[in-house]
This record gives sequence, C-alpha cells and structure tokens, in this order.
Amino acid sequence: MRRLYFDHNATTPVSAEVLETLMEALGGVYGNASSIHHQGQMAKQRLEAARRQVAALINAQPREIVFVSGGTEADNLAILGTVRHSPRRNRHAITTVIEHPAVLGCFAQIEREGVEVTRVPVRSDGVADPGDIRRALRPGTVLISAMHANNEIGTIQPIAEIAQIAHEAGAVFHSDGVQAAGKIPVDVQALGVDLYSISAHKMYAPKGVGALYVRKGVRLGAIQFGGHHERDRRPGTENVPGAVALGRAAEWLAANQEREAARLSVLRDRLENGILTRVPDSGVNGQAAPRTPNTSNLYFDGVQGEAMVIALDLKGFSVSSGSACSSGAVEPSHVLTAIGLAPERARGCLRFSLGRENTEEQVDALVEAVAATAAHLRNVSPAHKAYA
Repeated sequence: MRRLYFDHNATTPVSAEVLETLMEALGGVYGNASSIHHQGQMAKQRLEAARRQVAALINAQPREIVFVSGGTEADNLAILGTVRHSPRRNRHAITTVIEHPAVLGCFAQIEREGVEVTRVPVRSDGVADPGDIRRALRPGTVLISAMHANNEIGTIQPIAEIAQIAHEAGAVFHSDGVQAAGKIPVDVQALGVDLYSISAHKMYAPKGVGALYVRKGVRLGAIQFGGHHERDRRPGTENVPGAVALGRAAEWLAANQEREAARLSVLRDRLENGILTRVPDSGVNGQAAPRTPNTSNLYFDGVQGEAMVIALDLKGFSVSSGSACSSGAVEPSHVLTAIGLAPERARGCLRFSLGRENTEEQVDALVEAVAATAAHLRNVSPAHKAYA
C-alpha cells in the first residue's frame, strides 16, 4: 500500500541533500569542537559554518545563534533564562493561550516559582490582539512570549507589533518560531524579536537539534551548568553533525522557500476547496487570518477526529487530529477551544500539513479518502445522527 504523508507540522522527513550532508559529517567530522587539534578544529569550522547558514535564514548575526537540542529546549532557555535572571522585583510575564506546550509548560513553571503570569486570549480567527497584550502590561513585566505561527491552525501572529509593545515597556520579547522558520520569511531584525526559537526536524533536518536566536545585548542566563560552550549559554559538547545538517537545511530553504511556499499555498487551497465541496458540515479553522502556506485545520461535525485519523491511516494517509505532542489527550485541543469551538466540534478536527514531496495527485487522493471516510463514520455515528 502506498503511504502518503500529510503531517509535516509534527515532523518532516530528512531531505536528500540534508541526509547526504549529515552522513558525511557523521563519518568525517567526529572531533570535539572544543579541542585544539586538527580534528577538533575541523569540527569547529563546520559548526561555525552551520551557524552562519542558520543566521542567514533569519537575518541574524552568527554569534547570535545558540545551538540547542530542539525547539523545546530553545523555548525553555529563552523563557527561564530571561525570567530567572531578571533583576526586577515582582516579576511578571505575558503569553497567549494558544502557545505550544513547550512554552505553556515554562510559564506554568515560572508561575510555581512566584512569577505573576498573564495568558492573553485570542480572537476567533486565532490571532492575539496586540491591544490585549498592551493592556496586560505591568511595571514588573520582564518577558512577553508569543508564537510566530501556530502549530495546529497555522495562524500567524502580529509579531513585529507585539515586539514593539514589549520594548516600549522595557520587556524582553520571545517568539517560538518553530512552525514559521522555513515556511514564511523570517527577518529577526525587521520583526524586532529578542529571542527566537527554531527546530531542525520541522525543516527537513534530523530530530535532536535546534537553535535559539539571542539578540546581541539581551541578558540571558544559563539554565544548565557545565562547560563554557555556546558563549556560556548552553553547556555540553555540541552536536556538530546535527548542527551541520540544520545548516544545510537552512541553506536550501533560504534559496527555495519563496517558490516552495507558493506551491504549497496552491496545494493547501486545493485541499480545502476539495474537502469543503465534498464534505458537508465541515469548515476551516482560522481561515480568516494570515496562515502558513502548508497548514490546514478543518472541522467535521458529528465525527471524532481520532477515528478519522485511524481510518485514514488504514487507507495509507498520515494526518493528525492536532499537535503530536498532545496525541492521546482526552481533552479537546486548547488551541481550538481558545478560538471558540465547542468541545464537540474541537474533537472532530483534523490537521493537514503539507510538505516538499506532496503533489496535486496526492492531494486529490486525500480529498477522496477524507470524503469517503467522513461519510462512512457519520453513517455509523450516533453523535452525527444526534447532531443532524
């Protein structure tokens, strides 16, 4: 059975050019980048070349890139490293209710440590109102964190405006850019962000490596302790092959992102229009807001999303009912309920996230499978009969 993958927001396959670079680095760049001998210096050179490639993708300076183990560590370092080391008294931090669990978990932790936290709601289109963030400011606000693009519905937040609000208040601004980098243009200088998280495995590179942009002059304390790696920001021997692979992925995206985004946007619209035409009582979540070009989240009234995922998987299609980090959760998605969906409708949602290998033919096959699956599940579903 042919398998078709439509879950790129969960993770991406390693691309051919990245795999070639990774295998070469694993076999030939085995030195410790902190060693002064030949192999160590070779590793150091490759590490710094990767740092330049990642920096170029987001218009940063290489020295502002800190290599970490992935998006979750980047978010932890940004949030905990800022708040715990702030000299302000009565510390306060602001975030939105639709953040990834990596951010929400950090905010829950700093709240346990005595920091006041405000979680700002979003509108029904999945976008936070900058005015709400401004109204949430306090004299002790030290950090604002708002994701650039949402992992479940793809909505893009007004990051530049929020960054300006943060800076006017003397606060540091962090953005989780894991679902934005490589999909939409990211210019950290133009956006005005102080801290920006990215993850390799969302960009056709391996899992276990990522980066945090730290604007020059931003005060950031370490949250792990040991050596003096990464300019004293992240101790531990660097994952040189992983960083090299991330660098190659960033290089490819810098050259091809605009063309690929345009292609994926056409495919996403084809997918949505096909499903909406074929499947009654369905709709697109966050459709009214700017979205990443590859992400579509649809509701199917009277159908359980998990049942749809399983049925489509049996037909060879890999999709998601939401964030992979929340798979198996009994409660409906916090993102979907935050935009106003009733729990019943939120449980009947699917996320489709497209990638480099997807084609028109694959999208059309997915539309047929979704239409047939939804019709079948509704025929046997008491919930849909009650809804109808």
